[in-house]
Amino acid sequence: MAETLRRVGILSAADGWHIAALRRAFAALHADTVRIDPTRLRGDVSAAGGVGARGGGLLEDLDALLVRLIPPGSLDQIVFRVDALHLLADAGLPIVNAPRALERTIDKHWTSRLLLEAGVPTPRTVAAERAEEALRAFEAFGDVVVKPLLGSGGRGVFRISDRDHAWRAFRALEQQRSVLYVQEFLPHGNVDLRLFVAGGRVIAGARREGSGWKTNLAAGARPVAHRPSALEVDLALRAAAAVGADYAGVDLLPCDDGRTVVTEVNGIPAWAGVEAATGVDVAAAIAAVVQARAAATRTRGR
Repeated sequence: MAETLRRVGILSAADGWHIAALRRAFAALHADTVRIDPTRLRGDVSAAGGVGARGGGLLEDLDALLVRLIPPGSLDQIVFRVDALHLLADAGLPIVNAPRALERTIDKHWTSRLLLEAGVPTPRTVAAERAEEALRAFEAFGDVVVKPLLGSGGRGVFRISDRDHAWRAFRALEQQRSVLYVQEFLPHGNVDLRLFVAGGRVIAGARREGSGWKTNLAAGARPVAHRPSALEVDLALRAAAAVGADYAGVDLLPCDDGRTVVTEVNGIPAWAGVEAATGVDVAAAIAAVVQARAAATRTRGR
């Protein structure tokens, strides 16, 4: 029988639909919740107190911390927030997803490398700072999708199939000191799949149908329930394992040439669209993962 959670922190800058769903899920497990704003995290380093992290008095007496959202910010802010999570994890607080998994999924280049190393099919990708290197990738791939290196929720993603346009775009991004993340475009009939993994299982799947090549819900795509094949389940589970995620939204692309590839592993996924399409209580599944992680941590500490 799973041990009881008493108090769970939810890291998020604001309340909203997802936070309300999580509060209900943890309440069903008889656990209190407290929302913790990432901007309130503080790292302490002193000879007297050692090294640790604080959160405006909200981090004390937690059984676990669920990272719902790390809001956009400067590179300094993002690095510090994840660093503070590492301090908390090192002190023994169970964190879902763990800071290392968050780092791996926020950074698309790291995700791509881990997928390839795990034998999970993923589009050919090049990341570089110089426009000429990105242009070489464009010439090799012929048709590309350019994405921000760090998690974007579909924002700032565009496709280029013209060499002159590619050069101008790459030069503009280079001048903005952006990292150029260039991925081959694979024709896919304007659909992709979002499989939701939690606790080593695929708990829900949605087929996202767009009016164009972009299939993000934010771009107007429509989610419908999808029963994944054995191959799709295997790819999603292997992708989540490759980045070390306890739960994740895994995006699969059924290509026109018959291949299925993994394009992204989101370690801080939204799930309103998946839940609306499938009726699966995703928040309850996430709460169960947090409960299991907390129980495992207590067992190791005995």
